[in-house]
Amino acid sequence: MTVPPRLPKSGQQLILAILMLCSLLIWIENTVLSTTLETLADPVRGLGADPGQLQWATGAYTLAFATLMFTAGALGDRFGHRTVFSSGLVIFAGSSLWAAYASDAGQLIAARAAMGVGSALITPAMMAILMWTFTGPARAAAIGIFSTSAGVGMAAGPVLAGFLLDHFWWGSVFLINVPVAALALIGLAVLVPNFRSPTRRPLDPAGMLLSISGLVALAYGLIRAGQVAAWSRTDVWVPIVVGLVLLAVFVLVELRLKAPSFDPRLFAQRTFGGGNVALGLLLFGVAAITFYNAFYLQGALGFSPMRAGLANIPTAVGALAGAPLASRLVRHLPLRLVTVPALTVAALTMGGYGFLGLHTPLVWIEILLLVQGFSVGMVIGPVTAALISDLPLEQAGAGSAVTNTVRQTGSVIGIAVGGTIMSITYRRAIEPSLEGASGAVQDQARVSAEQARHVATTVHRPSLAQAADDAFIHAMHVGAGWIAAIALLGAAVLLITLPAAGKKKSPTPVPDHEEARAGRLS
Repeated sequence: MTVPPRLPKSGQQLILAILMLCSLLIWIENTVLSTTLETLADPVRGLGADPGQLQWATGAYTLAFATLMFTAGALGDRFGHRTVFSSGLVIFAGSSLWAAYASDAGQLIAARAAMGVGSALITPAMMAILMWTFTGPARAAAIGIFSTSAGVGMAAGPVLAGFLLDHFWWGSVFLINVPVAALALIGLAVLVPNFRSPTRRPLDPAGMLLSISGLVALAYGLIRAGQVAAWSRTDVWVPIVVGLVLLAVFVLVELRLKAPSFDPRLFAQRTFGGGNVALGLLLFGVAAITFYNAFYLQGALGFSPMRAGLANIPTAVGALAGAPLASRLVRHLPLRLVTVPALTVAALTMGGYGFLGLHTPLVWIEILLLVQGFSVGMVIGPVTAALISDLPLEQAGAGSAVTNTVRQTGSVIGIAVGGTIMSITYRRAIEPSLEGASGAVQDQARVSAEQARHVATTVHRPSLAQAADDAFIHAMHVGAGWIAAIALLGAAVLLITLPAAGKKKSPTPVPDHEEARAGRLS
């Protein structure tokens, strides 16, 4: 079907409801994992996963999503967006069931990667169906209504996860996806036509394989460095080098294609290239500091999952307030004047984690999270809209794909690097406290603060638990400094590459998978 059918208004509203349900499902799933990390690290209540495994559990989803979304869009053009959407829901539901009953960290990582595949199929099909279903003024209204699902998911996800973890086992945060996906599948089959584009975008299997292989190798080397606390080992630097080489080859391959899925030529345009680099650096910091937040609240401070979920609501509130304010400001002020200060503040709030401790009043943590969400929300939406609107119309689709990929890649690398800094620094800080302990106790305590607290309870050594808390706080302080510095580089890039004056009316932004997740922060 290449021509959109005339749908009655009631049918359009039902389709919008199905799309919002699926969007809400993805946003909630993105937010519940961070609340679950501390539980997964616990040897008794969870899987006893070490920091490296938790980095993979978090990053595998994003990596799969980032590298497969190009292919998913092309598949929708060929086979119909409802077909691809339904396939994505089946994969997402099946992998959620797998994750819920995973017996070890390896299975959870694989299941999370499969969930990323499902999301990669769902997201472009979801937006395509929205665009085919609504036209004219009704489309803008539908996009506005659809966008609210992101805000609801950002706020509700951590609280829902906290409730489930307080009352059920950790797998329940994944199991809830299954009935929702089943309901959406029924709605798709009954109500949604199989919209199909009149033109078929070419598939890019070589680019897909090179990008996946390169990012996996790079992430493996970075995460492995944290596990072995060394950069000189061959199982650390060889994968990093191989990953960088594969990514370089990926760029060369894309440059040779007439219609590449990822067009590196767009980076030659000053505003587009600089803006994407800045967004990648910001998302690097967002992902890394989110990883720290989960272990700080539930591990070091001892919050219950429910309390931690409630504590993170200010982040979502700030992001939801910052995005529309920035959109209004850029209509009257240069984009650089709005976004550079906002990104600078976002970076400083990441550095603010360097001043948090075991006895920091909750009100200061909440203020930090509120300002952080607000400042990130003021950057992502306006910069993304400006980057796409700055391109010729025929390049807008390719530009949107590049922007999404850069931001997702920034998140993957941020989790890998941020987690590695934390792991290496923690091991060095805990070492003096392990003198006199048995070899088995030392080995377990070096893995993570969660493992150290567990073994301290087992051997009745409360001083070890206190030492683990202190070592984690020190590691968080060190990591926060590096993360803030990298995010500040993003502000510097925007300052250099965005025009100093002049303004351009930004288009109505289409809700985007990573934007809402970034605003969430935790």
